[in-house]
Amino acid sequence: MAEVKKSTPGGAGAPGQGRSPGGGWTRFVTARPRLTLLVALVLTALAVLAGGGVADRMGSGGWEDPAAESTYATKTLEREFPGSQPNLLLLVDTAEPGAAGDAGATGAGPAAGAAAVDAPAVAAEARRLAERLAAEPGVEGVGSYWSTGSPALRSEDGRQAVIAARIAGEEKAAAAVLDRIAPEYRGTHGPVRVSLGGGLAVRHEMQTVIQEDLLRAELIALPLTLVLLVMVFGSAVAALLPLGVGIVAILGTNAVLRGITEFTDVSVFAQNLTTALGLGLAIDYALFVVRRYREELAAGADTHTAVRTTLRTAGRTVLFSALTVAVSLSAMLVFPQYFLRSFAYAGIAVVLLAATAALTLLPAALVLLGDRVNALDLRRLLRRGRPRRTGDGAGWARAADLVMRRAPVFAVLTTAGLVLLGLPFLGVKFGTADDRQLPVTASSRVVQDQLRDGFPGNPGGGITVLAEGPATPAQYADFRERITVLDGVARADGPVTTGSGGAGHAYFTVVPEGETVGDAAQRVVGELRSVPAPFDTSVTGQSAVLVDSKDALAERLPWAAAIVVLATLLLVFLLTGSVVIPVQAVVLNALSLTAMFGAVVWVFQEGHLAGLLGFTSTGDIETTLPVLMFCVAFGLSMDYGVFLLSRIKEEYDVTGDHEHSVRFGLRHTGGLITAAAVILAVVMVAIGTSRVTNTKMLGLGVALAVLMDAMVVRSLLVPSVMKLTGRLTWWAPAPLRRFHDRFGISESDASGPAPDPEGPRPAGERRETAAARR
Repeated sequence: MAEVKKSTPGGAGAPGQGRSPGGGWTRFVTARPRLTLLVALVLTALAVLAGGGVADRMGSGGWEDPAAESTYATKTLEREFPGSQPNLLLLVDTAEPGAAGDAGATGAGPAAGAAAVDAPAVAAEARRLAERLAAEPGVEGVGSYWSTGSPALRSEDGRQAVIAARIAGEEKAAAAVLDRIAPEYRGTHGPVRVSLGGGLAVRHEMQTVIQEDLLRAELIALPLTLVLLVMVFGSAVAALLPLGVGIVAILGTNAVLRGITEFTDVSVFAQNLTTALGLGLAIDYALFVVRRYREELAAGADTHTAVRTTLRTAGRTVLFSALTVAVSLSAMLVFPQYFLRSFAYAGIAVVLLAATAALTLLPAALVLLGDRVNALDLRRLLRRGRPRRTGDGAGWARAADLVMRRAPVFAVLTTAGLVLLGLPFLGVKFGTADDRQLPVTASSRVVQDQLRDGFPGNPGGGITVLAEGPATPAQYADFRERITVLDGVARADGPVTTGSGGAGHAYFTVVPEGETVGDAAQRVVGELRSVPAPFDTSVTGQSAVLVDSKDALAERLPWAAAIVVLATLLLVFLLTGSVVIPVQAVVLNALSLTAMFGAVVWVFQEGHLAGLLGFTSTGDIETTLPVLMFCVAFGLSMDYGVFLLSRIKEEYDVTGDHEHSVRFGLRHTGGLITAAAVILAVVMVAIGTSRVTNTKMLGLGVALAVLMDAMVVRSLLVPSVMKLTGRLTWWAPAPLRRFHDRFGISESDASGPAPDPEGPRPAGERRETAAARR
């Protein structure tokens, strides 16, 4: 069957051309391509300079709500009781030759005599290290087992003990202090060996690992992407163009993030999204533009006309797609955690820069290249001795016919399969990120594992209750008794007080039964906050931070979802003029994410494939990750949805034939969308090779969502559902139709069906004519 093909290279006189957006810019780019490329080269060079060292200015935290009770309590405790919130732990280990002898135990172990950490030489060296640490600028609140005698700071076998301290200041300043002092304390000191742990050391090492992993991911993704692009385009020249657009977008986004760090905190994790989306979306947009340009050349248009037509059609779709992705990512701005907001900063910047580069640098390069965009066709080596294949996209057309002939079967089975894949997410448990995000060989992870497994309590964990206001010793004692008897509380220590005359601050340390951030500990946080007291109380600690973070996400999640859904409905309506298609887009996009969420729980929470993928399952999912993955994956799904719907709408405007238009759209974009999805999945899998669990989860999860969307939803579910809804697919109330006629955006060169030389015909007669022509 021959497809109906409309070719209007010049587009002159077509209805709606007078309002073609970006006409002046199109003329500038095509008329001055060398100047455009020169300006872009200068701006890119400046971006390289401006974005240098951006990773060093980023943070590795950002999961807490700045306005939460736990955040307030933490800051107050840092100010009034620096020792209560240690972020640096020195693990003092006596497992060096001679340490056991110092303990006085003749081979029988600590139980046979004095514990190794209590040996005179060990205790003297530990006190010397603690005094030296307390004298370091920026370090405060130093305490140790040897100064307090606290059993929580001594291992159960008596061979290890802890020196705890707090490095004051904001995250970047504290990290600088850690960099300065760490080499002086890490290693062997007389009879002991010292290792560094604690929250600050974990975050600092995580930042270093992420930077190393990102470089490795880029080294993996770039050559593989180039190979795939050569396979898609054939031409090595055409394959290099999308890669260039992606590199420009990444470098530009690094400069933007560098500027943002001057005003607010930005998470180092956001750099992974910059690389993934910078390459992925730039390649998507460049694929779409170059493909359309080559189609126009093949139809007989000259270079300048082909570029103008490409920008007027595919260029609009690229701009529209970028807006939909940016809106999906902008929903993360409503959340208070800077971890999520950072991904919005990076994502919006890289999406808009990728689209800008695709609509400026790429057209300028195409004008200069002309027909040479097809040069260096490496696929000729594979075709040698075999005839060139014809009928581009015929397989996708046949697949569309099959799906639409059995539309109810494909719609029901595909939907059921996607829902089934998402069922594990019903058992999701939310937690907080800790040192187990790092590989088991990471030095700070090793320390935390030893503290978790060998000590009676977590020296850097637990729940802290801050008391503020006048109180007597009897009132403090009564409050302690009340919290000691709560279900799930193993022990309550304190109070530690300050102030004079009965007024001031105090705090109590509560050790929950079981995991520090488990379900029981979270229930204890709620109960502690409801215990009556004659003074003001506030609760903090890892479990309290998790409770507050979950509450903040739950409060803002409806707003974020509303932004994504309403913006999607509006933008897809502006593209199609239908009120049915936007609803379909939202529902089908949501279905495309079910496999990702189900896999996240089955793999990362339940621990299946943990050995193969190289991570430690903690039995929960970091609270902010599903929100992040939803926004990213939903935006990327809309990206592919816009590509498909724009071509369907373009053909429907010409022929008025619904089924033919669906077939046409899938034929002309099915291969393109699949190729783009595979390339983006390769980039995301490269990101997923990270040794940090959250980054691994993000990369592999989004890669799965992208492939499911392109290969299942766009190929099976969209055509089957559009077949079932028939011409109702394009319905809209009369006022909205008039609104779309005035403000809508379409890839079609015309705002409606092409003029018929015999005069207007009814829609049904136009469909019969199109069918006859096929």
